[in-house]
Amino acid sequence: MAGSMTALKKDLRKRIRLILSELSDTAAASQTSNATKTLLSMPEYKAAQRVSVYLSMPCGEISTSDIVDDALKQGKKVFIPHTYKTNTPKAGQPQSIMDMLELKSMGDFTSLKRDRWGIPTLDEDSILSRANSFGGFGVTDGILDQSSESKGGLDLIIMPGMAFDSAFGRLGHGKGFYDYFLHRCRCASNMPFRVGLSLNEQLLLPTDLVPMDASDFRLDALVLGNGELHRSEK
Repeated sequence: MAGSMTALKKDLRKRIRLILSELSDTAAASQTSNATKTLLSMPEYKAAQRVSVYLSMPCGEISTSDIVDDALKQGKKVFIPHTYKTNTPKAGQPQSIMDMLELKSMGDFTSLKRDRWGIPTLDEDSILSRANSFGGFGVTDGILDQSSESKGGLDLIIMPGMAFDSAFGRLGHGKGFYDYFLHRCRCASNMPFRVGLSLNEQLLLPTDLVPMDASDFRLDALVLGNGELHRSEK
């Protein structure tokens, strides 16, 4: 069953990549503008003091640059993904995981170098000086320090994805970083409000659903490139 699930997800990613390859930069920029306006108007965003934002690739997804800029201007604490290999992975823990580390300013943001996928990425030399969303500084190595949990947590997490569906399912890029991060948030009794950003082309038809298993988390809300906001009823 696991192999079948993996194959279904792989096929869906391939199908969506093909669709996105035909999306023009102009159309993507227009959808980014619509989605950003909607996201910034959400009460959950306005109330959030600690926000996690994915940093976008040059194409194929909603850009988050203006969201980062607004959040910093509003005085919110902004945390961005940092993925790394753990030194001593625990049983059931992936070897590579993701922490959310603080972005200090727009100057800090614009100074980030892009990785091989074109995603702005934190310099390794700066990691130890950055606050971690779970509390403390630097990476957690997958360990939740009980003494620091009260100092951490997120109010809102803005998530990317390859595909989304009408049941608030989300298909990631295949590494499982966000789902394992959310698993750790749940273990720390601090689950943030989860909102996805989707180009119109990434939303599946109502009759089509993202293949999901027990380790996959659903969204609380989905913002589309046409400006629509969909909310989960649960």
